Amino acid sequence: MSIACVVAAVDGSPESLRAVDWAVDDAFRRGVGLRLVHASAWEQFEQQTVDDMELAPERKAIEEVLDSAAERASARRPGVAVDTELLAEDVLSALLGLQRYSPLLVLGTRGRGGFPGLLLGSVSLRVAARAAYPVVVVRGEREPAEVGRRVVLGVGSHDVSAAAEFAVEEAAAGHADLELVHAWRPEIDMSGVSVVMDVGAAADRAQNLLGAVPLPETGVSGLRVRRNAVQGRSASSLLRAAAGADLLVLGARRRHEHPGLQLGSMNHAMLHHAPCPVAIVPAH
Repeated sequence: MSIACVVAAVDGSPESLRAVDWAVDDAFRRGVGLRLVHASAWEQFEQQTVDDMELAPERKAIEEVLDSAAERASARRPGVAVDTELLAEDVLSALLGLQRYSPLLVLGTRGRGGFPGLLLGSVSLRVAARAAYPVVVVRGEREPAEVGRRVVLGVGSHDVSAAAEFAVEEAAAGHADLELVHAWRPEIDMSGVSVVMDVGAAADRAQNLLGAVPLPETGVSGLRVRRNAVQGRSASSLLRAAAGADLLVLGARRRHEHPGLQLGSMNHAMLHHAPCPVAIVPAH
């Protein structure tokens, strides 16, 4: 997967600073630069109506947020090149427009001004639902481990080749194990006199599905891969698998005929409840 840089959206909130930490660590592992962005729709309007003296305090505050985040990132990973950018657009348009950078975008669960009771901010959810590039939402409180790392790939019945490619890259770059997880339930045959639950056939199909997931050759050498077919509900099985993981990777099907949110119920559930960072990877 062609990722030219890692981008973190910052607004000075604790959640965005955790996203900066995750982003600079990932940029370091991938050997790419880090770009820190802040979006302000007022910037484009004020440039046309307000002189520089009136704009100075607000612009200075934004610059301080970006500079502080850049200093934090550089102190954490001194070898990573860090750039900052003020985007004169509304937040959603600005972040969706980052496709020109071929990025991996990293977001916090909520931005400044978000409601404390919400598990996931609307901006993070809307960007993850619509972005044409991978998006990581940094969930969980655990500091990333340097050793014993684990990346989990959720496998459903749809094409997960793009998500698998991303998961392999993340696991290989972070010297992590890769675990492919698919949840299955016994098939019920009601064609006869009695109800028959076919456990064996369902389990075999689950294993075959996991075995058919295409893993790119690049990065697989030396990578420990485990294929785990779990009997149970998909959401609860993935949440259990994500416990103690460093990243949960999920594919997203893009339905271009629908302009609204395009995340399925499973991705919604993981973005709201997963105990670790969640990556949403759009299909090719």
